[in-house]
Amino acid sequence: MTRLPDPDPSTQPADVREMLASLPPDPMVRALSHATGTVNLFIQMARAQFTSLALSSRSRELVTLAVAVRTECAFVLAQHQPMALAAGVDERTQDLVRAGRFDDPLLTAYDRTLLRFTDTVVAAPTVGDALFAEIRAILTPREIVEVLQVIGYYWTFGRVNTVLQVPLTTVYG
Repeated sequence: MTRLPDPDPSTQPADVREMLASLPPDPMVRALSHATGTVNLFIQMARAQFTSLALSSRSRELVTLAVAVRTECAFVLAQHQPMALAAGVDERTQDLVRAGRFDDPLLTAYDRTLLRFTDTVVAAPTVGDALFAEIRAILTPREIVEVLQVIGYYWTFGRVNTVLQVPLTTVYG
C-alpha cells in the first residue's frame, strides 16, 4: 500500500488530468502526479530517453538496471528487465548486473566501464580521473551527459517508488 493516497483528479490542473488520461493507469504515475507542476515534464523526460538519445538503447537499459539495483528499486528493475532483453542485454549480463557484479570479467570491457561509471555516480558526488578517462574513451560528450541524465531520472524514480512504497502492479514491455 502506497504511503500517499492517490491525488483527487478534480483538484488537478487540466493538463495533468489530460496527461494521466493518455497513459495506462499506473500507480507510479499517479504518485508522481502529486507534483502537478513537474509531472508532465517528468513524463516527457522519460519519453525523451526512449526517443531522443544518442546513447544506445542497450546502454540506456544497462544504466537503468544498475541504478535500479543500487537504489534497491524492484519496480524499475521489474519494468526494465524485459526492455533490457529487447535492447540486447542478454540474461547472463542481466544476472551479473542484478548481483551488482559490475566489474565481472564475464562482462565486456564496454559494459564494465559503463556499469562502474554508473555505480560510482550513484554512490558518490564525483568520479575519479581514471574512470572518467575510461568513460570518455567509449562515449561521446553527449552520451556521457545522457548517461548522467538517465542515472538521475531513475534514481529519482526509484526513490519515489521506495520512499512512497508504491506497489508494482503491471510490468510493461
